[in-house]
Amino acid sequence: MAIKKFSSKYEAAWSDADQLLLCLDTGTWRTKRPVVDKEKCTYCGLCAIYCPPQCMITRKDFFEPNLNFCKGCGICAKECPRAAIIMLPEGDFTS
Repeated sequence: MAIKKFSSKYEAAWSDADQLLLCLDTGTWRTKRPVVDKEKCTYCGLCAIYCPPQCMITRKDFFEPNLNFCKGCGICAKECPRAAIIMLPEGDFTS
């Protein structure tokens, strides 16, 4: 039996799909954006655990959201014990 390779970089280890999976990069309809204060972040990982679309990216010593997939729900900010994540209106970031 040949070992399957993932069709998409977003497939999880449990997948046995041989075609591309649905990619929910819906960050464009977000109204609020999570902003991480790197100085306050203790790298506890609670934001990543509770993030529904699992879009928190681990960096060297903090987490940040992948804004292509972030829905702006604010759960990461709510769960952060250090208040290192705040939600700001998306309009503050348009150029």
